[in-house]
Amino acid sequence: MARRVGTVSFCAPRAVPHVLTRKLIRDIYELAWPVLIAQLAVMAYAVIDTLMAGRYATEDLAAVGIGASIYFSVFVGLMGVLLAVTPTVSQLRGAGRYPEIGEQVRQAMWLALALALVSIAVFSYPDPLLRLSEAPPAVERKVRQYLAIAAWGAPAGLGFRLFASYTTAVSLPRVMMVLNVAGLALKIPLNWMLIFGHFGMPEMGAAGCALATTVVNWIICAAAWMRCATADEYRSYAVFSRWSWPRLRDQWHLVALGVPIGGTFLVDVTAFTFMALFVARLGAVTSAAHQIAANVAAVMYMVPLATANAVGVLVGQAIGARKLADARSTGITGLALALGIAMVFATTLVVASRAIAGLYTSDADVRALAASLLVLVAGYHVFDALQAVTVNALRGYKRAVMPLVINALGMWIVGLAGGVVIGLWDVVNLPALGVSTPLGVRGFWMAAMVGMAVATLGIIVYFLAVSATEASRAAEPTRSFPRGRGFSSPTRARKPG
Repeated sequence: MARRVGTVSFCAPRAVPHVLTRKLIRDIYELAWPVLIAQLAVMAYAVIDTLMAGRYATEDLAAVGIGASIYFSVFVGLMGVLLAVTPTVSQLRGAGRYPEIGEQVRQAMWLALALALVSIAVFSYPDPLLRLSEAPPAVERKVRQYLAIAAWGAPAGLGFRLFASYTTAVSLPRVMMVLNVAGLALKIPLNWMLIFGHFGMPEMGAAGCALATTVVNWIICAAAWMRCATADEYRSYAVFSRWSWPRLRDQWHLVALGVPIGGTFLVDVTAFTFMALFVARLGAVTSAAHQIAANVAAVMYMVPLATANAVGVLVGQAIGARKLADARSTGITGLALALGIAMVFATTLVVASRAIAGLYTSDADVRALAASLLVLVAGYHVFDALQAVTVNALRGYKRAVMPLVINALGMWIVGLAGGVVIGLWDVVNLPALGVSTPLGVRGFWMAAMVGMAVATLGIIVYFLAVSATEASRAAEPTRSFPRGRGFSSPTRARKPG
């Protein structure tokens, strides 16, 4: 039953019927597993670049590390803006308004074009970003070559991410999965030829990694949109049925929703980037152990991220169909599923921390420190998984501003700043309690875990409040859904918040 307190409506959580729960879990699984494979394929690009560049030359390995970090930090923010397509399209699909999906995708193409021009400019003139790295001249020259080539692959990368957002929102993620895996299969031989100069190709070193990725990006982007134009499963959405010029109102709504989504990605990326820079001050052994911990955290995150993408799509589709109680149930079921999987992963990580660390290094000092960090990563992962699902569920409601604010407070203020204080500064000395600072890299991971916990709890409370308020509307039989405030209208929807 709904009860009103002031102007906010709260619904006491009702038990979700077993049949509904099983159906939701099945629907989440059907959407999530292709997304997971696609994400792992993309992640493998960086692994392959690192392995092959490392076998070519140390300077080229360093250039790939710096160049990829700069590229990813910029690209993920621009890509995040295009993720506004997912809730917009999923709500329209849930409402059965298929022709409007094509119009929104066409509008997003114009936005992608503008973001592509930004990416070309940033990567072609990277001096402000390169100053932060303070790389040796020889490495900096290779980084410039890497980014100069990557600049021309970024537009295709954005174009493919737009397709991925669209195809996932209409519950067709397997196309994206197949293309990402095919891209990985093409990337491996291209890397080998362009880095080392085989089969008459130029020997390019680090720049060969960028060229291989650029070629792959354009191929899978072209294949994706050709599939969209010719396949029967996309015909009802009429993306290529006619030409559309940019419409200011549609562009504004995409940007208003997309910018905070991109900002949330930037908060996450920059928190980890600056954490790595601060940890680097503690020496090579500490930095290596931190890299192992960060890599394990990133790999494990792929599972809740895939679950989160599926939950966000299903929530959006339920809202578009005006099934607001089902939207809330989907979010809660996704949280329960993510918590269960995360607890299994975390327990495994704690029990097998030494063995997992041993897979990365034979150095005893690095292995011991990394094993201790992996125990902290286990706790971090549980909150990280819940946060990912909740943020994506809120995107289904087109709520992105508040999650950005909460994430920034948790990950920057509590996590990063707190890590600097207890990790690098001598601010606490209580020998009787066995507590003293600085705690080094452990302090950074402790603060990161606490910061993620703060952000996660805040976002969950916000989701429960939003979903309860919207679900209470479904309980009012005489309640109408004005077109101007309805969730399923992308051009006249509620302002994202």
